[in-house]
Amino acid sequence: MSDLRTVSIIVRGRVQGVSYRAWTKEKADGLGLSGWVRNRPDGSVEALFSGPAETVERMLGLCRKGPLLARVDDVAVSEGAAPPITPGFAVERG
Repeated sequence: MSDLRTVSIIVRGRVQGVSYRAWTKEKADGLGLSGWVRNRPDGSVEALFSGPAETVERMLGLCRKGPLLARVDDVAVSEGAAPPITPGFAVERG
């Protein structure tokens, strides 16, 4: 599948304590993406998305806005991450 894209991201801003992880899971599930999302000790949120390239790009756009109570200052995207072993999207403890 040549259009499969897997990226990892780190989202900085006011992204913990505002349901960012639950919101991310809801959006990723709705788009049919695989991966995970978790809080990081530094107050940022980390996620991995895998799926059709166009769908991953759409998810990245959503992450740059975030849920209503969030304030997203930066989304750092790293290409070439290994796809998740299991399908589906999970909220992990960070």
